[in-house]
Amino acid sequence: MKSALSKNSFTPPQSWQDLPLGEDVRRLIEIELSEVSRKFFGYHLVRLGQLSSQLKLENCPINHKINLTPQEQIGSGLVAKSTELPIAENSVDTFVLAHELDFSHDPHQVLREVDRTIMPNGNLVLTGFNPFSLCGMFKYLPFNKGNVLHDARFFSCTRVKDWLHLLGFEVVEIKHLLFNELFSRRRIHAPNKWNTWSIKHLGYFSSVYVIIAKKREIPLSIIKPKWKQSKPKFSTVNASARTGAMQNRQ
Repeated sequence: MKSALSKNSFTPPQSWQDLPLGEDVRRLIEIELSEVSRKFFGYHLVRLGQLSSQLKLENCPINHKINLTPQEQIGSGLVAKSTELPIAENSVDTFVLAHELDFSHDPHQVLREVDRTIMPNGNLVLTGFNPFSLCGMFKYLPFNKGNVLHDARFFSCTRVKDWLHLLGFEVVEIKHLLFNELFSRRRIHAPNKWNTWSIKHLGYFSSVYVIIAKKREIPLSIIKPKWKQSKPKFSTVNASARTGAMQNRQ
């Protein structure tokens, strides 16, 4: 598998306003998560990263929502790197990662830390930019060079799914959002006929995807060796023996 470790350091956006049409993208993601988050249960939910911490999850029944960011900001719960989480093993019920992998120099380590700290059957939601979209193609063009998306890494949905499968996550659902190149800052009007048709027929080329996954752990059952299995304590009675016994009684 191709390594995703990069020697370059990436500066993630501090807010959705730093992304082109970021507020529109945030709103679309929140709409998708409003229904999904209803199914999340447990005690602790961690929004990992600057963008994740600014997502509203009003319909999520988990009350204890922790914001973990690399820099202190308003509403921060913990300040730490996403590659070194100060969280105990198997203690988080749900993680939300909004484009956290897109601006990480070591996305594998981020997912390993999530895997270490998430509970069995815990939920993971992550969003990413699709390299096979119009937005992904514009990234490599000398267009609007000051755009922060030029620094994003754009991992494909299939590649991220492979990483999750190796860590024992089951991908429950994938949602495709937004068919916009973003670089031109053309306003997003969704839902509309073009967006609805594209989601149905061209989902592979969407600009943004959302992956919902669950951490699965298969329990091990002990199979006893044959010589340790207990033998039945009863034996069948032959018909001839019963016949003989009845003749003796007569």
